[in-house]
Amino acid sequence: MAIPRLRDYQGPAILSYGFRPFFFFGSLFSALAMMAWLPVFYGTLELSSLFGPIDWHVHEIFFGYLAAIISGFLFTAVPNWTGRMPIQGRPLLLLAVIWAAGRIAVTFSVYLGWALTMIIDIAFLTAIVFVIGNEVIAGKNWRNLKVLIPVSLFWAANIGFHLEAHFFGITDYSQRLAMAVAISLIMLIGGRIVPSFTRNYLVRRNPGRLPAPFSRFDALSIALGVAAFAVWIVLADGWIVAGFMGGAGIMQFARLARWAGDRTRGDFLVAILHISYLFIPVGFVLIALANIWPAYFSPVAGMHAFGVGAVGSMTLSVMIRATFGHTGRPLKADISTKLILTMVWLSAISRIAAALYSPGMEHLLHIAATTWVLAFLGFSLAFAHLLLRPKGT
Repeated sequence: MAIPRLRDYQGPAILSYGFRPFFFFGSLFSALAMMAWLPVFYGTLELSSLFGPIDWHVHEIFFGYLAAIISGFLFTAVPNWTGRMPIQGRPLLLLAVIWAAGRIAVTFSVYLGWALTMIIDIAFLTAIVFVIGNEVIAGKNWRNLKVLIPVSLFWAANIGFHLEAHFFGITDYSQRLAMAVAISLIMLIGGRIVPSFTRNYLVRRNPGRLPAPFSRFDALSIALGVAAFAVWIVLADGWIVAGFMGGAGIMQFARLARWAGDRTRGDFLVAILHISYLFIPVGFVLIALANIWPAYFSPVAGMHAFGVGAVGSMTLSVMIRATFGHTGRPLKADISTKLILTMVWLSAISRIAAALYSPGMEHLLHIAATTWVLAFLGFSLAFAHLLLRPKGT
């Protein structure tokens, strides 16, 4: 639906469109949080958080970084779905402030108490569910109301995280639910945009075999993936988990192979989407192997294939593409873009290797953390002029 992209807006450029503040501050926060993570992990830096070091790290990657990026994506996509004007100015600033308040509250929760910290932290996703729901309903775009399901589950995972941490001292169920929602979103949305962008490129530049259109096979592969996650959330480990996760991994490998990724070498911004998606079947298979041969495979490897690999690289890939597209820049990767994505892939590979090769774990952890920081700090610096300045300047 063709709509005016913006109101007659005269305020700061960063508040002119939803992707701008959340992509910029989300990526910057991700880099800063990772810079703090290793000192916190090794005990040389102590946070004033009620969460343990690992719980703080996991929570802030999911509900700090990823929540910001999902919101930036949705605030950019929803106006196209509904035909309504995008959220701008003070309402967008208020949402950004609520998000930032959550990061401060979680990090200094010792001074606030767990209940007040939870209320402040979940306020952001509560607002996102309300705003997106209101926009979709006001635009009478009923079929896209289903996007509220994963966002609401992510909201529930955040509440569960606080409750588990306070009452049980562990956050296992909430971590698995948050990861399941994140990867399911990539299977759903990535499973649409990867073959779509691939088809657009191949039709223009490289005629021949095209990605298979969405079919029952894709629906079945997503359904099996969601079922595998449901079993994993409830049971955590065992042969049943191994069977479901292994089957889901094989189906996702087959799904990715149907998208003609081998023919995209001429367009880096298309090829990276295939590479990013590859971490999803890898994550499924690694978790399956961890349940079959636990002496040789750690479930942490699969978690980080999902988290660092699929979530980290896919969100960066989409952020780069969306920023170029919505600021009027050509969809062409320059050297900084290639370096940024290379860093996040090195981070994923290093973190997976650290979980599988204990003698080199310490060095590999440092490599993984350093390259993650370089990727996300690199994005926030290299793309600052596009996110902070008006379109075309």
